[in-house]
Order: sequence, then structure tokens, then C-alpha cells
Amino acid sequence: MVDHPTPDAPTTNPPDREVLTSTVAEVWNDSAVPAIEAHIAVPALSPAFAPGWAAAGHIDTVLVAASDWLESLGVPGLTVSRRDLPGRTPLLLVDVPATDGATNGGTVLAYGHLDKQPEMVGWDDDLGPWTPVRKGDRLYGRGGADDGYSVYALGTALVALDRAGGEHGRIVGVIECSEESGSPDLPAHLEALGDELSSPELVVCLDSGCGDYERLWVTTSLRGLVSVDLRVDVLTEGVHSGAAGGIVPSSFRIARTLLDRIEAASDGRLLIDELFPEIPKARREQAAQSAGTLGRPPAFPWADDTHPATDDVADQLLARTWGPALEVIGADGLPQLADAGNVARPSTTLGLSIRIPPGVDPEAITARLTELLTNDPPAGATVTVSPGWGATGWDAPPTAPWLADALQRASTTWFGEESRWIGEGGTIPFMAMLGEQFPDAQFVVTGVLGPGSNAHGPNEFLDVAFAERLTGCVADVLHAHATRAGTAV
Repeated sequence: MVDHPTPDAPTTNPPDREVLTSTVAEVWNDSAVPAIEAHIAVPALSPAFAPGWAAAGHIDTVLVAASDWLESLGVPGLTVSRRDLPGRTPLLLVDVPATDGATNGGTVLAYGHLDKQPEMVGWDDDLGPWTPVRKGDRLYGRGGADDGYSVYALGTALVALDRAGGEHGRIVGVIECSEESGSPDLPAHLEALGDELSSPELVVCLDSGCGDYERLWVTTSLRGLVSVDLRVDVLTEGVHSGAAGGIVPSSFRIARTLLDRIEAASDGRLLIDELFPEIPKARREQAAQSAGTLGRPPAFPWADDTHPATDDVADQLLARTWGPALEVIGADGLPQLADAGNVARPSTTLGLSIRIPPGVDPEAITARLTELLTNDPPAGATVTVSPGWGATGWDAPPTAPWLADALQRASTTWFGEESRWIGEGGTIPFMAMLGEQFPDAQFVVTGVLGPGSNAHGPNEFLDVAFAERLTGCVADVLHAHATRAGTAV
């Protein structure tokens, strides 16, 4: 924690610390957490997983609930408006004017999303995706941590600042409902918003992760994503394997052979040179520092003796952020085991998802994948590659001194530990969009997806106590932005 004045130190008195702390605790636990529990109970699947989302009404339910909750807080000047576009999921726009005492009333853009991943199998017997269950500090259920809590954390931080005499610049909250589908509806909404966004000086995103639950973690980079469906056809219909075996090539074997063109089966290394950009020196240094803080590798539910490719924690942190990775996320043409007869199947389709490092062009990788997978197919099989959605990764700009100091102060105040910087392997498409549109903006990308939280998988949970402290950090950073000396971002 920095105790001496800095050139960008706050120029007004800080908020009443006792009031700020008690208000965060009160609003978070008595109002926000019950609202998040209600959010978990709604199967508000992202449109990619629910083509009938509009008729189902679940997206509307969570959006209206979030809007009503924000309006109930009594934050001075806060307005909430729903924005609809034909054929698009709705967007919630939150607008709060700068406080009277803010020496810097520049715009802060706060981001979150309300849509969810599918249920996934494997939940514990006493848990379920749409049943909120509290066990100690853990609140289980789909979408609480990813990312339903974010709008409630933002509202709690604003109430706390108001009651404690804190300051904030103009706050514009963009809460979307298509993030888990790759944010296909967001660009159209941003275009429709036009000048309403202004030019944000600071972006606050609460949809990311943390290395542990002991301090504030700030995300330095995010991977992008490429997805394609690989289909191999060898017959027009299935035939008896006794008659066809040995004559008709297996569509699965051909698909497996094609995968060998893009991935080394022995160690999973991808074979496309463009997927390996130079890792910045600063990111290597931050990974080494975070590895020293954590002292252990990221936790996963390993099966028996399964182990990672490397035991070096810093290398693991870099691999999950600046290294590419392929996963087969689904398959068609394969019946369930109970329905599987002795048949030479006519086709196999594999859903391929590739996490790509920051700076790698998803369109170029998609084109290269298509070329490698479809050229000269084995046995003359019909091979089709159908692109899915893609997203560009993101690497944070250099952090301004005032913001670095504010983050450090917030972490030591709320956690008693210094903040740390860490890269994340997931994708938040909006960050890359904002980084390109507003290159001078500062970014605070953080979140609650820490060890075991298991977003996208079974038993997803929100660490309620950690999220409360993170909310306090957000309040402090908003105050620091509004009261810093000078006008430099």
C-alpha cells in the first residue's frame, strides 16, 4: 500500500470508511445475494444454446429483475433503460451522472452479462444448475458467478459510495445478453447507442477470474476463440459393419487422421505457426510473480493420476493465456452407447474449439484450419468445415500510475494483501472491441472465477465473501478515478 502522495493521488477526502464497509456488507448480503439467488433459478440460456430464447422469456425475466433491482437502490440520478433491436437479444443500459464532488467527471464504462451457459452434466446430487444452494461462502448454481453477480456488485458499490460521501465519474453500465454466444448482438447495440457511450476513460469488467480468494486479481490478457465443425462423410447411410468393415473406411478414423494435421497427438501442441506470437516480457514477469504468490498450480478435478504437461506454475499460467489449445467439445453421428448397433456409420462430425492467444487473427486461423482439414482428404472422403463464432483476444494497455496505485490500495484495504496481475484463458469479446474503439482507455478487468468455481461446468459457484470484498474494491477504484489530480488517463 502506498502511503505517500503521488502525482495522481485523490484530491478530495476519501469516503467514510466505516460507512462504506458497512453499506457494502448490508446491501450485498441483504439485497444483492437474494437477487443473485433468484437470477440463478432462471434458465436464461444464451441464444446460441436456446434458439427459442425470445419465446421462452427467460432472458426477459433476468433483465427485468436486474433493472427493477437497480432502480430500487435510490442512487441519485441513476436511470435504467432497456434497448431492443429486431432479432437481437436486449441490452440493459445503466446511466449515472457524476457526483457533484467529482473533480474528474469522465465516463466509466461498466460491463457485465446476464445470459448463461447450458446446464452441463455432472452436478452433485444435492446441487443443480437452476437451484441456488448456499454452503458456507459458496453459492452454487448456473450464472451466479458467470456473470450474473456483476450488475448487483456494481449497484452495491454505487449505493455504498453515495452513503459514504464518495465520488464517482459518470457511470455507463452495458449489460448484454449474448456474451456466452460470442456477443454477436453487441456490435449492433453499440452502433445504435452511438454517442451515448461517450469516450470512456476507464472500463470496469467483472466477468473475469482470480488466482485465489485472498486478494484482488487484475486480468492482463484474454485469449480469443475459433470454433469450427469438422464433418467427414463416407456413406449416404449406415450399413451392416459385418458387410462393410474392411472395405468402407471409418469416418471417425478419417476425422482422427485429419486432427493430426493440426495437433500433435502425443502432447497436444498445435501445428500452426501463426498460433504462437511472441509473449511480452512484462507478461512473463507478471506470470512469474503470480506463480510465486500462488505457490501451486491452478486446481482442477484431475482423474486419478492425470497430470499437467508441465509442473512449473509460471509456465502453466502462460500456457493458459498465451498458448493455443484445442478441445473437441461435441460430436454428431455417434449414437448413445445404449443405441449403438454394429453399423458402419455414414459420417462423423466433431465440434472443435481452439483458444487462441492475444493478437492472433481468428479469421486467418479459421481459413488456415479449413485449408489443412479439407485438402486431399483420406480415401476421398467428403470433408466439410463449417465455421462457428470467433473472437479476438485482448492484451491490456499499460496501466496508468494512478490506477495501479488505486488497485493496490483497494486490495490492501479490503483483503489485507497486495493485488496481483494474471492472464486469463477465457474470452470476453467486448474487451477486444473496446480496446480497438477506445485505445486511450484504462481497463480494470477482474472477477470471481477462482479455484473450483467451475464456470461453464457442473457445480459452478460464487464465493459470496470474496465477491463482497471485490465490490468494495470497485467502489474504491471508482472514487480514485473521480478524484485523481490532473486530467491524464
